[in-house]
Amino acid sequence: MSFFSTLLDIVYPRSCTACGSETGAGQGYICWDCLSGFDVISRPFCSVCGDPVDGMIEHEYLCSYCERKKTGFDMARSAVRYRGTVCSILQSLKYNKQTFLVQDLLPFLSACVTTHYSKVYFDGVTFVPLYPRKERERTFNQSRLLAGKLARTLDLPFLPNCLERTRYTVTQTDLDASQRRMNVRGAFAPLNRKWIDGRTILLVDDVMTTGATVDECSRILKEAGAAGVFVVTVARG
Repeated sequence: MSFFSTLLDIVYPRSCTACGSETGAGQGYICWDCLSGFDVISRPFCSVCGDPVDGMIEHEYLCSYCERKKTGFDMARSAVRYRGTVCSILQSLKYNKQTFLVQDLLPFLSACVTTHYSKVYFDGVTFVPLYPRKERERTFNQSRLLAGKLARTLDLPFLPNCLERTRYTVTQTDLDASQRRMNVRGAFAPLNRKWIDGRTILLVDDVMTTGATVDECSRILKEAGAAGVFVVTVARG
């Protein structure tokens, strides 16, 4: 397969999803120039939700939201900021069916887990589900694809039957923080409690903005008996 893949790269050179330039044999679908523009999240950030802060803070701190409200998840971390080329790449994955980009994003997701959750023992990996009608229209769930690949990379069980989306919700894009929380409230339910009860679960999504969706999913998982829920996303808005 490696030989044929290399041959195809020679005959039909890959082009970067973000800028259109050739990426080089075996590199994937994001060129080095665009990859170098990824803004990898580093400290300082909120010790609970991982929301990054510009400036210098030399101690652990909680953001204003996490100070006011206990989150459903134990901790959340994201690999890169949702800005620049990251936006166009994730939108291409999500809306243009360019599912091959999952492989290019996987190293960032994996590195985020190993960096921030090195002391956490996970029993399995799950994902934020789509409403069935939306998944049929899109033909895939990008969060499920990311979670499945991540589980294999980390050599962890993939738990696809943890959650279901029980009602249709409008897109969160144009909603403020309080509207986002109301929009997803009660939109999820445990699908199979035996996959959840007593387990420490890694919950995967593509983008975290206010955290309303992953917070609601985490709350449902905890109510169904999860011992712990930790969130990882590719990007943080």
